[in-house]
Amino acid sequence: MRSTPSTSSQVNQQASASNLAANQLAAKPSGAASGTPAHVQIKPRDRSHKIAAALATNWLDDDPFLTAFFNALSISFPAGEKFFIDSIRLFKDQVSDPVLIEEIKGFCGQEGFHRREHQRYNEALCSARGYDLDKLEAPIKKRIKMVQSRFPPETNLAGTVAIEHLTAVMAHQLLKDNQVLRNANPAMAELWRWHSAEEMEHKAVAFDVYRAVGGSLKARRRAMRRATFFFSLEVMRCLCYMLKKEGLLYSFKTWRRGVRKLLGKSGFLHGSRALYKEYFKAEFHPWNQDNSELLQGWSAETAASS
Repeated sequence: MRSTPSTSSQVNQQASASNLAANQLAAKPSGAASGTPAHVQIKPRDRSHKIAAALATNWLDDDPFLTAFFNALSISFPAGEKFFIDSIRLFKDQVSDPVLIEEIKGFCGQEGFHRREHQRYNEALCSARGYDLDKLEAPIKKRIKMVQSRFPPETNLAGTVAIEHLTAVMAHQLLKDNQVLRNANPAMAELWRWHSAEEMEHKAVAFDVYRAVGGSLKARRRAMRRATFFFSLEVMRCLCYMLKKEGLLYSFKTWRRGVRKLLGKSGFLHGSRALYKEYFKAEFHPWNQDNSELLQGWSAETAASS
């Protein structure tokens, strides 16, 4: 049945009102600002990892592509984690919930240790492999500096929220089973699982701060689209640099095998798309994806090996 002009207008008005309500709902603080479950503690763990020898090898399944992929991720972390800390600290005085205030402290502590360990990781990697660390880091630092100078703090916080979700999704993939790191060097597996567990613990802190200070759904979605593009771009740039230095950039076999292990049915990123897409829902909160059992499993493994 064909709609009359008046009926179409009413439908459009209702849709606009619905979208407005969704944006207001996403921006409105909800009582206690912290959405992290009470049983999840955001605890900074000051750990160091002896990985220099492993970084001279294809430490992940003897696969140069997968090894370079994770090494490329590491290159982006130190500058990125400083950006996250800086972005949240600008809003800590606007947060009144004492639980969330303590979680901000835990977040900054965890990210500070991650930044230190990945800086050591990157320096050892470049020393062992002959990579130019300044060349790898410079574009990342330049983009972050540009973002901080051109955009308001609210936009930078939205970017932090977005990338925290990206890292939480990857953390979920690494902790959900041992398949990805099963054939990894043990010291490297320990580092990545430690980092993943803490990313999972604090995955809602930036989101809850953003919600508490009135961040909008529209800006949150826009920040995710931008963050996904630039994060992927930087990882791919570093990955290609590393493969080129290893003489494998144009090796079809290397790419085919590596992409299959990354995106195939049993690959690292298989199944992550659904977790990623939930971010765009108006009612999304990071702990709608409850990873408590994964954290408990990691804690039990850590306790048993210590």
